[in-house]
Parts: sequence; C-alpha cells; structure tokens
Amino acid sequence: MTNARDHILDAAERLLIQGKVPPPLQAVADEAGVSKGGVLYHFTTQTLLHGVIERAVRMADERLTAAAESGSMAAEWLRLSMPDEHERRLYRAMLSMLRVSAMGDLDLPRGVDEAVHRWERMLEEELADAARAQVVRLVGDGLFLNALTGHPPSAAAVEQLIRHLGLAAGSG
Repeated sequence: MTNARDHILDAAERLLIQGKVPPPLQAVADEAGVSKGGVLYHFTTQTLLHGVIERAVRMADERLTAAAESGSMAAEWLRLSMPDEHERRLYRAMLSMLRVSAMGDLDLPRGVDEAVHRWERMLEEELADAARAQVVRLVGDGLFLNALTGHPPSAAAVEQLIRHLGLAAGSG
C-alpha cells in the first residue's frame, strides 16, 4: 500500500511523463485526487521534483547495490541503458528537469551527486581499475543517452558488450 506522499509522487511522475515540467501543484493535486493543500502539506514545487528524482535514484541505487554485492555491478550499469517504455518516458521527464536545473531554476538534490560518486566507487572496486571503470561508466552513459533519444540498444547488443568488456555477467 502506498502512502499519501508516494501517491502524490506517482501523480507528479505521470504529469512529468506527459511533459509538464515542472507540473503545476494544482494539476498534481487533481491527478492524485487530493486537494492542493494536501499536496502542499508534503511538498513545494522544488521538493516535489526532488522527491521524484530521489525516488528514481533510490531505485537505481538498490538495483546497482544488489548487483555490486554479487560482483556484477558493471554489467548491471550497462543493462540500465535498456529502460522499458515507462522508464524511458520517466527518464525523459527527468532530463527535462535537468534542463530546468541547468538554467538555475532547480537545484538537484545532494543525494544525486552522492549516488553518482558511490556508483563510480563501486565500479572501481569491482573492476580494480579506475580507467576501466570509467570506460564502463561512459559506455553505459552513452547507451543510456541513445535510449533516451529513441535509439535504445537491444538486450543482445548490451550482453555482447558485457562479454566483450569481460565483465561478470550476473543474472542478466
């Protein structure tokens, strides 16, 4: 069962996917089936956007941490470049939020930078080579950008890259 805060974040996420960046709080309230005051009890516009970003980062972090524990974080990093249709739409919405951030209208939550640094450390620890870890990270970033722009890699292509790079495949 989701709580009111998660229900509001779900509504904001749906509006972001529809291209409403940032989503008007009244529209979030309408989408969530709550009053605007109910939204304001939990969020401002900025904390609402932070909440959506933090939740997406938390989900990726859980997936990557579990993979790191099994020694296959590098392969999982590359697999993150194959978002399903819902994830792809959400990530595109998040890119729109990053554009808002780049213009200075939204500061990203501190947790995003911390997560990126943690993921980089996990890659370096697993691969025991900073340069190789950077190659894997940049390949994954490039694949991910291709997916966001409508050219996602196939699962077979990603698995071929994992093998070519000599990465522990994990559950794939």
